Amino acid sequence: WKDLNSKIYKFYTGSLSNMKLTSAFNKKKTVASDANKATVLAASNAVTGTQSLVIKELASSGYLTGAEIAKKDGGKVTAGTKFSELGIKNEHSIEVRLGNGKSTTININPDTTVSEFVSSLKGAGLNASFDEKNQRFFVSSKESGEAGDFELSCNKALLSKLGLNEDDGAKKLDGKDAVIELNGAEFKSSNNTFSINGLTIEVKEKSEVLATDADGNPTQYAATTLSTSMDVDAVYDMVKDFLKEYNELIKEMDKLYGADSSRGYDPLTSEEKEAMTEEEIEKWESKIKDSLLRRDTTVSSITNMLKNTMAGTYEIDGKNYSLSSFGINTLSYFIAGENEKGVYHIDGDADDDSTSGNNDKLKAMIATDPDTVTAFFKKLGTDLYNKVNKQMQSTTLSSAFTVYNDKQMDTELNEIKKKITDWEEYVAEQEDYWYKKFSAMEKALAELQSSTSAISGLLGTGQ
Repeated sequence: WKDLNSKIYKFYTGSLSNMKLTSAFNKKKTVASDANKATVLAASNAVTGTQSLVIKELASSGYLTGAEIAKKDGGKVTAGTKFSELGIKNEHSIEVRLGNGKSTTININPDTTVSEFVSSLKGAGLNASFDEKNQRFFVSSKESGEAGDFELSCNKALLSKLGLNEDDGAKKLDGKDAVIELNGAEFKSSNNTFSINGLTIEVKEKSEVLATDADGNPTQYAATTLSTSMDVDAVYDMVKDFLKEYNELIKEMDKLYGADSSRGYDPLTSEEKEAMTEEEIEKWESKIKDSLLRRDTTVSSITNMLKNTMAGTYEIDGKNYSLSSFGINTLSYFIAGENEKGVYHIDGDADDDSTSGNNDKLKAMIATDPDTVTAFFKKLGTDLYNKVNKQMQSTTLSSAFTVYNDKQMDTELNEIKKKITDWEEYVAEQEDYWYKKFSAMEKALAELQSSTSAISGLLGTGQ
């Protein structure tokens, strides 16, 4: 019962619970006319229809590629090279200013090493390294966008000795925000992802410029169309997963209820187990276990409730609908396999050999009449959820979220255990009683034997 109850509870809290929510059916998808430009994810609150996207700028990180440097003696610079070897004779301060307003001062002196300087840059909130092969410093911002950009400020002669002076040909790329226009409204982001009115847009490539002004500034772009609609496949898969979980549960319950009798398979004694192999013992005990819920009235009651509810009809806008209205049916009695008579199949389901050749009515209705699909499955889900919930409510005989009388079973089990204990005590008392009786009898017999021997001896002497 615990195993079966766990499966019922999983169905109750999982796909069944989800099925009664309108939001579960409100699944959207958005397709970009040019997938190279952007990818888009749609939330349930995304607006159905088409929108125009223009990508004016992609987000970038600030990046400074240092110029090649060398020691005063022309030797190679390494991580352990001191700044004095680069011609730096005095103490200096380098200010690191980030685009978010944070400022850090790095103090250096002739004894400062290349590796120590790299560590100081990292401590100031930058990515930094020294490439010994190319003899250059590489410095970049940790985050993209204008707020993540940086600037190094100090004596330019000092920066030149470190290869970090842009005037000497160190090349600095500024951090930029991504800029898009959605339906004519401009939006900025420090990275290339935008969350706007239910859409999560990840831009990957700038839009093509169609026209510019006299100064060469873009005035017209080629727009990308974003088309948002109901995600038919997602809704279909949700219904399919719900039916799959229901089918597995109903097959399990039918199998348990209709199991073969275990008559003649009494629990094995220790002596019987010693005479059997492990495989024989396992088969014997499985036969008993598999039949534990055979013809169980609670299993029958729950199974019938589930089947009757799934076979019900629900009114939507004055018209009655059932699962068959959406191409969802059980197989005929003579075709369905063992424990398969309560299982539902979707017409046109490519994964179902029994119905894959039929017209896919469910998917067609999701695409053409999503409101009816949503209303029907919400009513079915709510009805079934409430009935299972009622079955799982706490009573004097059962705990909450339990479909069987676990409290009653615990009470009965405790009573059985108490009877076993009482009988064990009784047997122990009887053993003690009879051991004493037998001990006294043996003592009496010994005394009698001794007396008899003595008398026999006396009689023999008298002759």
